[in-house]
Amino acid sequence: METRFKVSGMKCDGCIARAREAVGKLPGFVEADFDLKAGTAVVTGDVDSEAVIQALTATGYPAAEVRD
Repeated sequence: METRFKVSGMKCDGCIARAREAVGKLPGFVEADFDLKAGTAVVTGDVDSEAVIQALTATGYPAAEVRD
């Protein structure tokens, strides 16, 4: 399952690495793709959306789920 998030505060590849590490520790995580320009992340796997938001926010990148 893919879930899209709006993520604030990411400015460089180092930010992406820190964010990916944070969500990568969550149970059910498979993959995360980040787009700095758009300020979005797509997280793949059976991961709880609220857990992703909490992990990113705790790392310094406030996030919210994007629902189409």
